Amino acid sequence: MSDKQNKNDAGEAKAITRRDADYSEWYQDVVEQADLAEHSPVRGCMVIKPYGYALWENIQKDLDARFKSKGVQNAYFPLFIPESFLKREAQHVEGFAPEVAVVTHAGGQKLDEPLVVRPTSETIMYDVFSRWIHSYRDLPLLINQWANIVRWEMRTRLFLRTTEFLWQEGHTVHATEDEADGFARQMLDVYRDFAQDMMAIPVIPGTKSDSERFAGAVRTYCIEAMMQDGKALQAGTSHMLGQNFAKAFGVKFLDADETEKFGWQTSWGVSTRLIGGLIMAHGDDKGLVMPPKLAPHQVVIVTIGTKAEERESVVTKAKEISEQLTAEGIRVKIDDRDNLRPGAKFFEWEKKGVPVRLELGPKDLAAGQVTLVRRDTSEKQSVSEEGIVDGIKDLLSQIHTNLYDRALKFREEHTLPVDDYADFKAKVEGNFVKAHWCGSAECEAKIKEETKATIRCIPFDQQQEKGKCVFCGAESSGRVIFAKAY
Repeated sequence: MSDKQNKNDAGEAKAITRRDADYSEWYQDVVEQADLAEHSPVRGCMVIKPYGYALWENIQKDLDARFKSKGVQNAYFPLFIPESFLKREAQHVEGFAPEVAVVTHAGGQKLDEPLVVRPTSETIMYDVFSRWIHSYRDLPLLINQWANIVRWEMRTRLFLRTTEFLWQEGHTVHATEDEADGFARQMLDVYRDFAQDMMAIPVIPGTKSDSERFAGAVRTYCIEAMMQDGKALQAGTSHMLGQNFAKAFGVKFLDADETEKFGWQTSWGVSTRLIGGLIMAHGDDKGLVMPPKLAPHQVVIVTIGTKAEERESVVTKAKEISEQLTAEGIRVKIDDRDNLRPGAKFFEWEKKGVPVRLELGPKDLAAGQVTLVRRDTSEKQSVSEEGIVDGIKDLLSQIHTNLYDRALKFREEHTLPVDDYADFKAKVEGNFVKAHWCGSAECEAKIKEETKATIRCIPFDQQQEKGKCVFCGAESSGRVIFAKAY
């Protein structure tokens, strides 16, 4: 069988490249075969299909609840931003200039001022914030918006890097520096908990180096995840903006002591890139592997039976089981299509990564049992009808734990301490490298130029350890994480 052929029970060839043959091609195949998204007629943009969008909705729903538990409110701001707004914060405009799309004509006429298509919303939101905030009593202001973003990318890949993508962006204003920094860290904790508790992806929280921080920020906090090819994926960021934007946009307030002060601000966000991370963290050569808590369908019931009377009784039982599971909050899909052989249906749901497949046929009915198949291990077991609900609940929990533990084990096996630059260059491909760094932007840039590896984060739990910079040999007080990244 060739690299691009996996076969289902019906003998039909499907184009899923093996990971060890071509990881990039495997990723594209999984996105297509799992029916998540496809390329659009507009270069660099994507069409998110219903199954992929259902996954995004589950991500959105859980995160939205977490944000609101912190006192954050949702709002919406315009897609178009006056070009002059971006120019008010020098570092910000410099950081985004290569990626912006600009509208110069509309309504058949040239615009008096060009409009930038939203690459991020700091500037237009903060102009509005300057009119919303007057007194310390108006603080903290905690706002989030769910929106689309446009950044003119030259090299695109579905979900991971597209010209237009979906995200949420939180923006807050606080009375003090400590309060703002504390909130930025709180929101990073929200992302870390979500990644681990919902996506079953272990992440490393930390701080970006100055060279890698968000344009206009004082500090950027991040969570970094390892994909199965050993590359890093930035899975979420939270920025301590200080007063840079507040001064540029007049975001100020009258404090209790009757003095006028500038606000301290944060911004934080995640995007549909999380779906790409989910695919690459858990997928296998058969296709997608969904973490149970986010899967659009946690259980698929595949009915088996060719004779009309058999089929009717099997479908009836499938509906009874579905109702029992649904009553317990489990998301269930019944696949009772009679125009496909069982093998073809099994293969389809394997590609789509449904955590548990329940096979139900005449023999199962006669025995008073059902057959359960785990997507993460392909393990098959028979369960009595009476124990089906508790059995599936337990199984979904086991699958989540297994996916997380498997990903953590992989990361630990591919995280290597390195003290020599030659060794660094030999090991940075496919691994996280923990190496000493002197703090110099010049050393960081040279390493990136020569190896394509960047400092992914300075971990919060970095141990103070004297050493020598892996590049220049200068004194260093701790190791940072280098890796190639998406």
